[in-house]
Amino acid sequence: MTPSSHALLVCVAVLCGLEETARSQRAHCAANQCFAFFQEPEDFPGAQKSCKDSGGQLYTLSWGNVDEIVTVSGSYWVELPGADAAAEDAAAGFQSCPSISLSTGGKVKLQRAPCEGTRNAFLCQYTFEEPCSGVLTGAGAQVTYTTPMDFRVDDSETFPPGTIAVTGKVGGIYPESKHVCVSREWMSAPWSCEVLGGGCQHTCMASTNTCACPPGKVLHPNNISCTTEACEENRCTGEGEECENTREGFRCTCRDDFVEEDGACVNVTICQRCEHMRCVKFHGVYQCMCLEGFRVAAHDPTKCEFICGKKDCPVRCDGNNQDMCFCPAGYIYDLQDGTPLCTDIDECDMGLCHHRCENVFGSYRCLCNEGFKLHHDGDTCTPIADVEEGDGSGSSPPPPHLHTTPASPQPAAVPSYVKTGSVLGIGVFVILCAVLLYFVVRNAARRCSRFELTSIKHRDIDIFYLQQVTSETYKRLSLDRPFKSDS
Repeated sequence: MTPSSHALLVCVAVLCGLEETARSQRAHCAANQCFAFFQEPEDFPGAQKSCKDSGGQLYTLSWGNVDEIVTVSGSYWVELPGADAAAEDAAAGFQSCPSISLSTGGKVKLQRAPCEGTRNAFLCQYTFEEPCSGVLTGAGAQVTYTTPMDFRVDDSETFPPGTIAVTGKVGGIYPESKHVCVSREWMSAPWSCEVLGGGCQHTCMASTNTCACPPGKVLHPNNISCTTEACEENRCTGEGEECENTREGFRCTCRDDFVEEDGACVNVTICQRCEHMRCVKFHGVYQCMCLEGFRVAAHDPTKCEFICGKKDCPVRCDGNNQDMCFCPAGYIYDLQDGTPLCTDIDECDMGLCHHRCENVFGSYRCLCNEGFKLHHDGDTCTPIADVEEGDGSGSSPPPPHLHTTPASPQPAAVPSYVKTGSVLGIGVFVILCAVLLYFVVRNAARRCSRFELTSIKHRDIDIFYLQQVTSETYKRLSLDRPFKSDS
């Protein structure tokens, strides 16, 4: 600690040592002054002494800020500015002293009363140098400020040197931190043991300026409080760590599924799920590895996917189901001379790129003509002038984007050699077949329209009787009909 810092802390210690029997019920600090309201009966000399003993003086009346301090109606001792006070005292023969009266409606009135008389409250003011602004805290935290004059000023703008600020969560048992204002800065506890015991709850070790606790208790993670449960608030914050209470205090151990290596807890559960049962440690983290010809799947770091790296590769089939075969991403199932293969898909034949296309094994990349830049989608080419005017950043175009055609677990229905021209030829053939079928059907329809069943259209048959008849009826009907030989 530098001599200047030590001197500042000594000054703070003097300020903090000022004791005041009466506690202020309301106070406010702004700029380099604090104003405090003490509600206790005193005569005028007693009020002056109380303010002086706490490092201040009786409040010199200023009508602008009385209402910021006093909210309770009554009569309070004050002082008047120098010239006014002398004139008033001379006129009164030093027999009366100034006070103010605050009515219920908030109206302030200057009065004079016998100096030996009693008023139910008085106002003090304090002047200081190098104040501190408020302590910055995180969300959900609150701060309480206690000045060396022994009154709280939580809603103030500035705080005098020696003010103690304690931060903590609402409803929390232990504070999160403690600070003291020294030369416009907040010094965190534990500070020098010479000043208020370093801010420690129990004991401050002068040799190290650190806090210590009695037997049976351990130091809280805030480094100033003592507790019987070291893990009440977990101070083991490393990945995979947990806090364990011990007789001496606490210790940090590794949780289940973690092992300690080189002083850190490392997760090894992924190694138990690696598909190829290969696991390596990389930058302190275990990762799955795959056998040659495979790579770690992008969708699952524990799975391995087949890669080819050339035009044709053998098909990979399920050992339990030979009908379920697989090809790598960007390849298609094909039969060549009766041998099943995985053949690279030429995506460039599909017209996926705006300008030029370069096919690579398992994927493709788009390229642009001179004067154009590849768009961030990896497929479209945009004039360089339009790109520079559009973003105004002057950034370089993105590198050629490598596309990957997703793999399918089922063999594809169309081989890779069925190109766009072949599809067009098949389409023309289907159309010709449809036209030919149309003429065949049309010709058959015409012929069927001229077809006659003579037996049905014979002139001698007039009516079919679809009713039940007896043998006698049948004979009668037969005799009633004329034969062809009859005239």
